[in-house]
Amino acid sequence: MLPSKIDQLRSDVEELKRLESTASRPHVKDILSIEIRKLETEIIKLMDTSSEVAVSSCVLNASAKNNSAVKCYDVKITNYAWDQSDKFVKLFVSLKDVQTLDKDQISCTFASTSIELNARGLENKNYIFTIKGLLHHVDPSSCYWKVKTDSIVIFLAKVEQGTKWSHLTTNEVKPKPDFSADDLDSNGDPTSGLMNMFKKMYEEGDDDMKRTIAKAWTESREKQKMDF
Repeated sequence: MLPSKIDQLRSDVEELKRLESTASRPHVKDILSIEIRKLETEIIKLMDTSSEVAVSSCVLNASAKNNSAVKCYDVKITNYAWDQSDKFVKLFVSLKDVQTLDKDQISCTFASTSIELNARGLENKNYIFTIKGLLHHVDPSSCYWKVKTDSIVIFLAKVEQGTKWSHLTTNEVKPKPDFSADDLDSNGDPTSGLMNMFKKMYEEGDDDMKRTIAKAWTESREKQKMDF
């Protein structure tokens, strides 16, 4: 409404200026000049008001946008399953309602020994699924993913096709204790050497091995007592 009124006043000013230019009497010219200045002052005031309204509108719109933009927080996905074929290792990641997301809200980054999946803006959460240290190398250019109902299936292309993966990552492979003839006692005492070997097995073995050795040691000591 303000721009329309401003246009009308400008038209009035132009008309008064034309009259002023044709007027011959000084008194009439003075009256017209005063009226022109009044209208020009009113135009300036209306323009200032119009600018304030526009700025206020922009602030309100920006505020509304900020309020409507709900902040999301990151959630790490740790629950998944995997399977394999001769060509691919398949990861099954469960994520409820993931099929409702747009394509640009889901991305997956592949490297030769790692993968990172991102699903953004699902119920105000950004879901992240990361696997590092894959047991064998994969071909990033041939890897891909598919969105299913409540899940995402990731296909990792094996570099060495036909190779069966015993584990998914290198962290899952437990190193076997390394024992050799050097573990036997240097003085040739087989009993002492055997004890040294068991001691090393206990120190370097996992929890299951430690429990087994401890149990065998206890039973052996009890048997020795009974023999006496």
